[in-house]
Amino acid sequence: MNNDYYAFKEIKENPITLDFTGCKYLGEIHNILKEKFGLPDYYGANWDALWDCLRYLFDDPVTVNIIGIQSLSIDLQDACKKMIEVFNDVQEETPEFTYRIMD
Repeated sequence: MNNDYYAFKEIKENPITLDFTGCKYLGEIHNILKEKFGLPDYYGANWDALWDCLRYLFDDPVTVNIIGIQSLSIDLQDACKKMIEVFNDVQEETPEFTYRIMD
């Protein structure tokens, strides 16, 4: 494995917009999270892995705008409740991180 496998990529926007409109599968949501947060290749695409990656990621203030949750199936909306729990936990640990649900 090369070093890129473990590397976080640069976050290219602030605020970060997470647009889940049209997602049909949980894997699509995790792909958006991985891309927008610049998560490393080893990201495990589960809520524990998201917590592990985000809890120490933010040294500078960042805002996350979440859109499209209401467009998801009920099952995916329920799954995203765990994502929101992770975001709440990250916000508690890292005051530089804020998020808002836009829809």
